[in-house]
Amino acid sequence: MSRRAELDAFLGWLLGTSNQSAATSFGTARSFRRRTGWCWNIAPEIPVTGEVHDQIQVDGIYVGSWCCLIAVAGDYVLGWQWCDTEKKAAWAALLARFPAPTVVVTDGGSGIAAALSECWSETAVQRCLVHVQRNVRTYLTGRPRTEAGKALLRLGRALTRITTAAEAAAWLGGLNDWHQSYGHLVKARTYRNGGAIVPGWVRANQAWWYTHDRLRKAYRLLERLSQAGTLFTYLRAEFAGLQIASTTNRIEGGTNAQLRLLLRAHRGMSEEHRKRAIEWYLYLHSEQPLPPAKLIKAKHYRPAKTEALNTIDQDPGPQLYSTGLSADEGLWHRKGWAGRT
Repeated sequence: MSRRAELDAFLGWLLGTSNQSAATSFGTARSFRRRTGWCWNIAPEIPVTGEVHDQIQVDGIYVGSWCCLIAVAGDYVLGWQWCDTEKKAAWAALLARFPAPTVVVTDGGSGIAAALSECWSETAVQRCLVHVQRNVRTYLTGRPRTEAGKALLRLGRALTRITTAAEAAAWLGGLNDWHQSYGHLVKARTYRNGGAIVPGWVRANQAWWYTHDRLRKAYRLLERLSQAGTLFTYLRAEFAGLQIASTTNRIEGGTNAQLRLLLRAHRGMSEEHRKRAIEWYLYLHSEQPLPPAKLIKAKHYRPAKTEALNTIDQDPGPQLYSTGLSADEGLWHRKGWAGRT
């Protein structure tokens, strides 16, 4: 019962916003740390149930030098995976734990496309439209100067306002009309020998570059996603009754936002403690978490003692090198006038 009370007080402080002395009746903050220090040894894990979900949202959050990849279904966390960067191997390790859902909603980060094709090849993909908007605005800025940039930015901003298949078809027609009017700008090139001003990002040995490089990148992004069919998956007829989300706001604005608030409330924790705080939050927001007291084991508060190694003193043998002074080598402490006459 004492361990249960200590763990409850520990989680109340860890997942709350109050300080250690106010979050417990143990006395001072030092007493609280002394009595609950063993709680850091508990590493919660969400068991895999094998349930098939209609849609799963995936995203990552960086904590120091680590990245936590998170998968959620509805209001519940399915699991997480720690890694250094969002690469294919890390995403595959997370996706391989769950059966393939009907639709996966992703922000299109690095490595996720390759992992999806390997683990969930039959799953439909919905790209987060808010992230697509951000990417287009990053390329074009919020106030583009050219008419082509302004028209393309308007198309990007209209993505999140599309709610029907007819509106989606009209948007795709607008993208095609933009290419008919400004498609030549996407292919325009500038050559170094033409006396043009060389942008700072052009390499020294580069003979030519796209004149409107950022405009080209923004259009190519929209073109690639529209051709892949991942922009309006949530409007497809076969998914009409599933209420597929068009953004990752459930995990980005919900789970990840709460994790950032949690870390901000406990600034100064070590990296390992920050990771453990995130694991506890994700575990307690899974669908059927066990009571925290059920996770307590004897090894957590009574770690095994490490036996001291039996060291045998060995004869070091003759001394080969030394820093001492020896008269045999002409080195010794001199006194007096040091040989002066």
